[in-house]
Amino acid sequence: MTSQPPSTPSPAPEVAEAASSKIEPTQENVRPAPARRPRPQRPNYKHIHRFPLPLTVQSLPPLIPHNPLSVISVALSYLTYLISPPHQELYSAYFDSNTSSVHVTDEKTIRALWEMGFFGKGSLSRSEPSWLEREKKRRGQFGGKTSEDVTRERRTERRELKLERARMEKLAIEQQLQAEAAAKENGTASPDVDADNTSNGTASTTEKFSLRKAREAKMLESQQSGEQTPMADSGNASPGRKTVRFSPVVQEKQFISDSAVLQLPESLIDGHKADEEFLLKNEEHLQLSNEEALFLAYGLGALQVYDCDQKNTIPTSSLLTLFRQHSYFPPRSPAANLDPDDPFLVSYVVYHHYRSLGWIVRSGVKFGVDYLLYNRGPVFSHAEFALVVIPSYARPYWSETEERRAHAEEKQARSWWWLHCVNRVQAQVRKSLVICYVEVPPPDDAQALENDIGALLGRYKVRDVTIKRWVPNRSRD
Repeated sequence: MTSQPPSTPSPAPEVAEAASSKIEPTQENVRPAPARRPRPQRPNYKHIHRFPLPLTVQSLPPLIPHNPLSVISVALSYLTYLISPPHQELYSAYFDSNTSSVHVTDEKTIRALWEMGFFGKGSLSRSEPSWLEREKKRRGQFGGKTSEDVTRERRTERRELKLERARMEKLAIEQQLQAEAAAKENGTASPDVDADNTSNGTASTTEKFSLRKAREAKMLESQQSGEQTPMADSGNASPGRKTVRFSPVVQEKQFISDSAVLQLPESLIDGHKADEEFLLKNEEHLQLSNEEALFLAYGLGALQVYDCDQKNTIPTSSLLTLFRQHSYFPPRSPAANLDPDDPFLVSYVVYHHYRSLGWIVRSGVKFGVDYLLYNRGPVFSHAEFALVVIPSYARPYWSETEERRAHAEEKQARSWWWLHCVNRVQAQVRKSLVICYVEVPPPDDAQALENDIGALLGRYKVRDVTIKRWVPNRSRD
């Protein structure tokens, strides 16, 4: 006698039809994913930033040893440069004692310092001085796009994609719950629903669902449906619902979301366009840090800094003393003695060191560090390294007395909590943390070497240590 295995009872036809009717998408509940807008063409940054430094470089003809004519050509080139040396552009700026920084107001100098080395930042911009272009675009006088506009569009596009993904996940879960509820009402087992058959691009029901994203998607759908629905008359409005009607004058005006300013009709704009172009002035200036200004003035010889009155030029040696005084708050008086571990001097040693190695050094206050190192510049790629500057007192002079040891411990004291926090932030933004130690020399001849900046900087030594975050799952033997 043979026994047959028990067969699983199939659901009733009406239950299957009800479940399939709940699962199958319709044009009402499934909305096609919005097509991605093509990104605008980026400027030719390779041509704009083709010069790494604001210097004029003259090329010599090639020297071929077995060709005597090439030797004569090189000799004539040297002789020509000695008789009539090439013109070296010298840029101007002035020191502002209120902000303890160097300001550049000439538009030609601003573009030159930014395009050749990425020096400074716009006072009314995040990085590149682009306030004038943004203001012209806001007033309808400029048709291009600035870097801030491109960043805003990318963030909006990512936000829309996230909301669309959350909406599709919510739709898949609702369809699964409706199918299970229909099966439970008829007293049968819940049918297995394949998420691939629900809609094109619908995520699996087992995927983690975010309630916050669902709320955002629901709010977005309600806003879009409210904008597309025509306004009903007050007599036909449903009870309990308020209807707002505007006058024809208000309806003619358009609201600009970027600037929060009401835009007048084009007839009024055309009449005042010429006056606005004439009256619109660039209110933005380039703000150089003290390290950048000294590097341009001393390291490259391409910048001359004036005083606050913009009448007298500050010599390079006096400029170093001025920056060292303003590295304290409040600034020290000129009669006060300066220490070899001044904040500006230690910071400039690191800045000059990495600039000499070819790195683009920018401020790292956004990520809680002192400097960021770029390979080519911020318009080409993100920063690779984040620097934290710590003075080091390894010389025997700083350990001779108890007072000096206490001073050294106070200057270089850092906690493990601080190190873990900074390292975690850099790991989150995919940057390598570099601890840069600057060995401070004893203050023997520091005052005598103030006029010789090269000899003063030669007494400092820089050593860097790269720190990586230890992850147990990735660092096992």
